[in-house]
Amino acid sequence: MFVRWALVLLALAGVLALAAPRPSSGAHGEERYVVRPGDTLWELAAARFDGDPRAGIWRIRERNGLGGVTLEPGEVLYLPTGAGGA
Repeated sequence: MFVRWALVLLALAGVLALAAPRPSSGAHGEERYVVRPGDTLWELAAARFDGDPRAGIWRIRERNGLGGVTLEPGEVLYLPTGAGGA
């Protein structure tokens, strides 16, 4: 009986481990960011990426599945960091 419960708990732990959110598998990771009133994608990209902010905006939109460029205060974004970043 003890072995059966141990196997059930082990299986449950495995399922929970697989369902847990993971950081990006990229070499540079990402930052979790909560949007503040007045934030824009342009400002976020310009502060984190070298060169033209439009490339940074594209990366942020792709990573977060954003359809547009309007941000809502309290919205959580995952901002790529590292290469090309400031």
